[in-house]
Amino acid sequence: MDPHTPVTAGAGEGGEEGADRTCWEAGKARNWAGNVSFSAATVHRPRDTDELAAVVAGHRRVKAVGSGYSFSTVADTEGALVRLDRMPKAIEIDAGGSRVRVAAGVTFTELAPRLHERGFALPNLGSLPHITVAGACATGTHGSGNANPAIAAGVREVEFVTADGTLTRLDRSCPGFDGAVTSLGALGVATHLTLDLVPAFDMEQYVWEGLRWDGLVEGIDAVTASAYSVSVFTDWNRTHSVWAKRRAGDPLPDLSFTGARPADGPRHPLAGLPADNCTPQEGLPGPWWQRLPHFRADRLPSTGDELQSEYFVPLDRARDAMTAVHDLRDRLGPVLHLSELRTQAADETWIGPGHGRDSLAVHFTWRLDVPGVGRVLPAVEAALAPFGARPHWGKVFDVAPDRLAARYPRWEEFRALRTALDPGGTFRNALTERYFA
Repeated sequence: MDPHTPVTAGAGEGGEEGADRTCWEAGKARNWAGNVSFSAATVHRPRDTDELAAVVAGHRRVKAVGSGYSFSTVADTEGALVRLDRMPKAIEIDAGGSRVRVAAGVTFTELAPRLHERGFALPNLGSLPHITVAGACATGTHGSGNANPAIAAGVREVEFVTADGTLTRLDRSCPGFDGAVTSLGALGVATHLTLDLVPAFDMEQYVWEGLRWDGLVEGIDAVTASAYSVSVFTDWNRTHSVWAKRRAGDPLPDLSFTGARPADGPRHPLAGLPADNCTPQEGLPGPWWQRLPHFRADRLPSTGDELQSEYFVPLDRARDAMTAVHDLRDRLGPVLHLSELRTQAADETWIGPGHGRDSLAVHFTWRLDVPGVGRVLPAVEAALAPFGARPHWGKVFDVAPDRLAARYPRWEEFRALRTALDPGGTFRNALTERYFA
């Protein structure tokens, strides 16, 4: 278990649907899951870029936090914690250039409908729309689909405040740009990002269930290619289902070759939880932003009582990696809610988990049992180590720094960029010092 993941009392408070269970009061600040107690001495919510620059320049240690949906200490600091939710919610659509400049604190819930109204879309979204654009990009958050890279791959310009309060802009023509988008907030506090857009599209979502494990493993290539965005949910034992999201007009997904059958009604990924927390299924057409996420913006995402881990392995090793985790199923069962398998196309972000290779993302939604997860996590990481597994930065992991560095060909370039842009260590914290010191 990541030694920098403390536990706080009160996890699970405010569990009503759609509730924000985070706390941002200095001395009591905690993330959504309740497993991270922020050690920040002060919490700041600037109202404009000038106020933000003053906060950054006036503190020895600073870290920005988005929606609080991360499960690791990627946003922790002992200095000043900055939230951008009171900054102007700029959403500036350049229709001629098929791009949008968006304030870092804007969530996908706020952004996506505005884009759709103007006839535009993002190519992909994560499982839940509650998160901020900047937070998603900074940690390497993604959706699914063989042809879809991480959300950060669509960023064409990033604007951020550096340690002396200076506003800096980097675009794709700048050296170091590919190290500056997925950067864990280690270079500065992002204020705006400009993202590429595509024409708006409609989607349909279908759930298939009752897959045989052997049919799933042997057919994993065909499963992930069956629709624009595909998620496999599994408990690694008896329960396996596929959520296939197709663009309107694409071929209908057919998973019958795996032994699966179409679900006879709406489903939640975890049996027994209300399906009305999820986006519409059963082939009901709707706009991209109401189908790509699994969970509705006004409802509780996932289980609401959990920890999460995720590891990215080369897509061409998917069968071997799945088999390695399947062999651990008896150990995983007592602490696992459910796992999700998604695919991601390669991108160029230096420390993004999908750097340079098409990937299978193996996700674990754990029970909120820190000691129990701590006992099984080493076994999971050992099982996936032969495949060069890269963890999601915003989720719980404990891969040794030297081993993780060896899995990224541009690791040292990122370290050099961090030193160049933040020589005094303003944006360092325990996690980035452990891995990049």
